[in-house]
Amino acid sequence: MKLYKTKTGIVIEKGNKFYLTNENWDSFINDDNLYKKAEQTLSSLKAADKSLIKELLPPIGSNQELWACGVTYLRSKVGRQEESKASGGADFYAKVYEAERPEVFFKSTPHRVVGHKSIVRIRKDSTWDVPEPELTLVVTSSGKIVGYTIGNDMSSRSIEGENPLYLPQAKTYDGCAALGPCVYITDKPLDANTTISMGIYRDSKKVFEGSIMISQIKRTMPELVSFVYRECSFPNGCLIMTGTGIVPGSDFTLQSRDEIKISIDNIGELVNTVQ
Repeated sequence: MKLYKTKTGIVIEKGNKFYLTNENWDSFINDDNLYKKAEQTLSSLKAADKSLIKELLPPIGSNQELWACGVTYLRSKVGRQEESKASGGADFYAKVYEAERPEVFFKSTPHRVVGHKSIVRIRKDSTWDVPEPELTLVVTSSGKIVGYTIGNDMSSRSIEGENPLYLPQAKTYDGCAALGPCVYITDKPLDANTTISMGIYRDSKKVFEGSIMISQIKRTMPELVSFVYRECSFPNGCLIMTGTGIVPGSDFTLQSRDEIKISIDNIGELVNTVQ
């Protein structure tokens, strides 16, 4: 099933049928039995068509936080080492890839997150910028993973590469993240062959493409959640980006008006335009 957060309410998609409910998103999504609750909700609703899917909002609660994990794929480790070589920071990324403790960091509050077909931003004080396509976990206040969405962790490689201590500035700013188009909920773990793909288009021409299976991630999803939740409470639940394995080369940087398309099997496609 898929859950869409819209201006008119929550739309539940199951079997190519769509159902609208006026349930509150924040309380609905923060439920350890979300899949069962969604199924029960359907029994009292009338089916409609996909015309209900309009005016999508980013699938994050108004009181939730977005966190992120880094250097969870080998390609990400190599990319971070390349960008930080001149500053002498390359060893940090090699060490965290092998360490017991992963890199986790605060990414954004809801007002800096945009949704499907909305505008993401690159910093004006940055010279090298990339999108980072990431499987994003929807986690309840108890720490249970109840759903998945697509995340775009916009990142300034020039700022982070200059000094690892600049990570918050490279990662957190207005329009720094996109989520959507929906939350995919299932009563089974995601298949290890689930594939993340990304294409970047400039003047309608594809200038970058890449894909990777989530089986390439070094750490388990519960492991990443456990470190984010260690000594941190999330009364309304949390969304967690799990890192990227798709990193454009050093000769690529985003430009205004580029279009970013990120797809993940079973979830759908997240499309954003760069400002």
